[in-house]
Amino acid sequence: MEQPLYINSSFIEENTNFHELVEKLRSAFTSKTFLIPQRHHHDFPNPKTTKDATLLLMPAWNPGKEAGVKVVTVNPGNDEFGLPSIQGSYLYLDAITGTLKAIMEAKSLTAKRTAAASALASSYLSRKDAASMLMMGTGALSVNLIKAHASVRPIEQVFVWGRNVKKAEEICEVLSKENYSVKAISKIDDKISKVDIISCATLSEKPLVLGENLVSGQHIDLVGAYKPNMREADDDAIIKSSVFLDTFGGQQESGDIAIPLQEGILKEADIKADLFNLCGETHLGRTNNNEITLFKSVGHALEDLAAATYYYSKFQK
Repeated sequence: MEQPLYINSSFIEENTNFHELVEKLRSAFTSKTFLIPQRHHHDFPNPKTTKDATLLLMPAWNPGKEAGVKVVTVNPGNDEFGLPSIQGSYLYLDAITGTLKAIMEAKSLTAKRTAAASALASSYLSRKDAASMLMMGTGALSVNLIKAHASVRPIEQVFVWGRNVKKAEEICEVLSKENYSVKAISKIDDKISKVDIISCATLSEKPLVLGENLVSGQHIDLVGAYKPNMREADDDAIIKSSVFLDTFGGQQESGDIAIPLQEGILKEADIKADLFNLCGETHLGRTNNNEITLFKSVGHALEDLAAATYYYSKFQK
C-alpha cells in the first residue's frame, strides 16, 4: 500500500490563492452531495495552565469521491509555552476504499479555510464598495482574514488592533507589500465606526464589538469566541444587525449566538440564513447599503474537506 502524502504548513502557506479557495468553498456549500455528521466537541481540564483544553473531531464525506476528518486540540494556555493555541492534523481519505491519501497540517488548513469562509460570507453580506477594514486580534488568523477579505472586496485601508501593539505592528510588516495600507492602532473606539468591515478573531470572554459604536452599512465578521461563555459582540450589536451563520448546526457553540438565544435577545427565527442558504441562493444576503450585517463563524467540516481537496489537488500537480 502506498504511503500517504504529507502536506505541511509551508506548502499550504505558499500555495493559497484566496480567490480560488473562496470559490472552492462556494461550490461545496452549493453542492447537495456532502454528508456532514455533527462534530464531536470535548472539553478536558489542563491543570498545568488552569485553562480547559478542547478536542474537536470534524468528519466530512463526499460519497464516491473524497472524505476526511480533522483532529484538533485548542489550548488557550499555550502562550505559556510559546505555542499556538490550535494544534492538529487533517486525515484526507479515499471515500471508496477508506485508505489514507494524505495527512495535512491542520493549523494552516484551518486558518485558510476559516478566512475563506469569512470572505465567502462577505461576498454576500458586505457592501460591494467596502474599502476599509478593522482587524481585531493578532493571532494566526489575522493575516489570513485580511488577505481573504481583500480578495472579494476592494480593500484600500486596514487597521489592526490587538492587546499587544507589537504583534499588531508585526502583522503590518507581514502585509507591507500588499496593495492596501495596513496600520496598527492602540485603541479601537475612534476607528470602529469609520470602517466598512470589522473582523474579530479573538478568545475574548467579554464583548469587543459594541453596538453603540456601529454605523449603518457595516459588516461584522465574528470568527473567534468558540465556546458558549465567550463573546466578541454585545447584545446591542446583535440587535442592530441582520445575523447570519456559517451553519445553523453550530449556533449553540459560541456565546455570541448562544447567550442572546438563551436570554431572548435573539430568536432562532431572527437568524436570516447560513452559508448553505447564501450559496444556494435561497437568501440573497445584504438587502441594502444601510443594513448592518453580522456573520458568526464556528467552523464547519465541509470547509475542511473542500480546502483539503483544494490543497491535495495542488500537491498532485
